Amino acid sequence: GKDLVAMNVNDILTTGGDPLMFLDYIGIGKIDKTQIKRIIAGICEWCEACDCILGGGETAEMPDLVAPDMIELSGFCVGAAEKADLIDLQGIGAGDVLIGWASDGFHANGWSLVRRILAAFPDELSKDELHQLLAPTRLYYDVVTDLRAKGVKPKGMAHITGGGLPENLARLLGGHGASISIPEWQNVAVAKVLSHVETQEAVNTFNMGFGWVAIVSSDQVEAATAAGAGGV
Repeated sequence: GKDLVAMNVNDILTTGGDPLMFLDYIGIGKIDKTQIKRIIAGICEWCEACDCILGGGETAEMPDLVAPDMIELSGFCVGAAEKADLIDLQGIGAGDVLIGWASDGFHANGWSLVRRILAAFPDELSKDELHQLLAPTRLYYDVVTDLRAKGVKPKGMAHITGGGLPENLARLLGGHGASISIPEWQNVAVAKVLSHVETQEAVNTFNMGFGWVAIVSSDQVEAATAAGAGGV
């Protein structure tokens, strides 16, 4: 549930907007009240963390359509922004600086590859390490609100999801290029998974430890890196 909220809210934040309302849909073979409560509690917790409300939702019990060990989970978020606050990518130019904020794990992307690796090497990760991999997608609401509080208006912001850093940044940069430094990801469980992936494939699939990137002018770098937690 937290991943679902974060993926929607983070995408709204990249535009310069604010999340207002979230709606969810849960499809399940047979309702387990404890399980449903945990899912909705996670959604509510992440909504509260970004000043968003859970405006409603739908829970459908469909034993003939949804397998017993499966849950269908989807949702969407509505946001709004003043026109002056919207991000204009046309302002990106030579000399601008890219600042990245740490992810809490792989987030909600690349899991088809992760599952194949875990299936091929089932005893490599301990139970605690497997739990580390399941850290929910981080909300970057604190980063964006702190940037505003410090008077920083990014020229572009990217939520690093499918396609990793190259694909998500290419959408922002247009005809510009960027020199990116990717430090070693200090996460034992993640490192064990990445040891079975070629470097280029890993970079094109995973966020490589960066869940959020902002592009700012060179005179705003110091203020921007101090915003939120983990800016480098």
